[in-house]
Amino acid sequence: MVILAIDTSAGTSVALVAHNGEVLATHDTLDTMRHAEVVGQAIMNVLADAGVSASEVTLVAGGVGPGPFTGLRVGLAAAVAFATARGIDLHPTVSHDAIARGWFEQQGSGDLTIGLRVVTDARRKEVYWSDYAGLTSGIPVRLTGPAVAKPDDLPPPVGEGSLNTVNAAAVSAIQLALVARAEQGSGITRAFQPLYLRSPDVTLSQGPKRVSS
Repeated sequence: MVILAIDTSAGTSVALVAHNGEVLATHDTLDTMRHAEVVGQAIMNVLADAGVSASEVTLVAGGVGPGPFTGLRVGLAAAVAFATARGIDLHPTVSHDAIARGWFEQQGSGDLTIGLRVVTDARRKEVYWSDYAGLTSGIPVRLTGPAVAKPDDLPPPVGEGSLNTVNAAAVSAIQLALVARAEQGSGITRAFQPLYLRSPDVTLSQGPKRVSS
């Protein structure tokens, strides 16, 4: 039983993780402009590196963002295509949750109830952000977000005490898979809803312009 995790909310991250939590293979690139060119090869690479066939994958974890429209939809299209072709479940997983889980995991046996704000680049001089209050059963406890704002407009933390902030440039598909695994084990499901949080840069044409004589 194997989880294939795909996230393109920042760079491109693909991983294979066994249902017992063992990491089988991972492929990561920080390039934020070539998701479509690398995601297919990344999937092939992790399968080959792990010696796992596509038929052995039993769950796909797809990072739903938040992330810019163009890059995010590439990874989600790949996740949907793989899950549909195999006839297996797709678990939509919040990308910020993967970042938060990785940060709390790095705290080791320390206090896992401290506050955390995850911040990622939203472009247009904006950021995506989410606030967390710890880790429970391997699942980050999200208080607020994901949301998008100007850096100077970020709200103060909820509650008392200091708030740790992590400005993340990447999302780990390994952590995405582990969040999906923990959520499934706890019976948590969510609708498939990409978190673009704003309209795409490209707009539909309003038709040909009238040319005056």
